[in-house]
Amino acid sequence: MKSFTYQRVTSPTAAAAAAVHTPHAKFIAGGTNLLDLMKLEIETPSHLIDVNRLGLDKVEPTPDGGLRIGAVVRNTDLAADERVRRDYGVLSRALLAGASGQLRNRATTAGNLLQRTRCPYFYDTNQPCNKRQPGSGCSAIGGFSRQHAVIGASDACIATHPSDMAVAMRALDATVETVRPDGAARTIPIADFHRLPGDTPQIETALAPGELITAVTLPKPVGGKQIYRKVRDRASYAFALVSVAAIVQRDGSGHVALGGVAHKPWRVEAAEAALPRGARATVAQLLGDAKPTRENAFKLTLAERTLAAVLTEARG
Repeated sequence: MKSFTYQRVTSPTAAAAAAVHTPHAKFIAGGTNLLDLMKLEIETPSHLIDVNRLGLDKVEPTPDGGLRIGAVVRNTDLAADERVRRDYGVLSRALLAGASGQLRNRATTAGNLLQRTRCPYFYDTNQPCNKRQPGSGCSAIGGFSRQHAVIGASDACIATHPSDMAVAMRALDATVETVRPDGAARTIPIADFHRLPGDTPQIETALAPGELITAVTLPKPVGGKQIYRKVRDRASYAFALVSVAAIVQRDGSGHVALGGVAHKPWRVEAAEAALPRGARATVAQLLGDAKPTRENAFKLTLAERTLAAVLTEARG
């Protein structure tokens, strides 16, 4: 691990200003992903800005009946929150499906959204990776690609986003709140927060330099049966091959987002009109433009079967 300096700040605006004025600075809260990447010298920040003591650790109701989740609320606390369990069950279930109890005790809301891909070629600094070193190439293309994206990828990157929480938040139409270095606040719909790789896979989110996540807001509860189902190679501490976050109403309508299939949580709102007709019709539209590799083409069938199981459960 390369040497770095460390700073505690007193406000979100001060944190954002410090980040933009200090070259190669990074925010740190739980550090469950960042510190691992620093040890491997994939991330090499010269300066760490501690955002744990900025009052961003609360879960509070919003005036319109939704819920505002502070950026450093720990995953364990969020999953256990009575309001989340009652009104946003898909989120609580997604959080509990991720990582391990020890990691959930440290991992934060913002950090979960910002975690980087677990592509083995990204983690192997001896292999070319456009996400780690732009312009060097993508070793996963033509390599071992069983875990990789089947849709939304590009000639520069076929990695997937690893978060379970983000998939549930996409189904819930969450909004990400931020503050910029000049103190200006903005909101980013979760649909626009994560980027597809295109020609710049190293740019993973819509955040500007120095911009700090302060909270994630959930809209008023929509009811329905809320289910998160994750299919993986082992029962715990593994990332999704395919995951489904679904909110299904009594008339069969609803929201559905997929994890493990793309560079971001994958949802196509137009495809949800097919939900009353079943999983096959829905997945045909969700993954209609899929371009799987020979090794991960099974994900198309797996997505259909997983959604079918979810719909069966939702309908009792």
